[in-house]
Amino acid sequence: MKFFAIAALSVTLATQAAFASQITPIADVQRGTMVTVQGIVERITDEDEFRLTDASGDIRIYVGPNWVPAEVGETVIVNGSVDDDLVFPREIYARSLTRADGTVITFDRRYD
Repeated sequence: MKFFAIAALSVTLATQAAFASQITPIADVQRGTMVTVQGIVERITDEDEFRLTDASGDIRIYVGPNWVPAEVGETVIVNGSVDDDLVFPREIYARSLTRADGTVITFDRRYD
């Protein structure tokens, strides 16, 4: 039993380390790509959209048609696709959001 607990912990730590190395600074987010960003929920702009900020900048995150599952001031990780529309500001269509407590929320709606 002890072996399985240690093995599970090792896999979890390795997964977290690999995931953390794939975080893209918000300023480096490119249109039409899949990205993972981490930052602080700056403000909730609508029931299904919020602004995420990190040291490099900020970006709109769309989770619709779902409610925003985070609080202002909370650090979150968002994975999703960056809108490729050149007319409007950059926006990420979220596929998943990881809250500060480790809870992962996945969004059923796909935008590709």
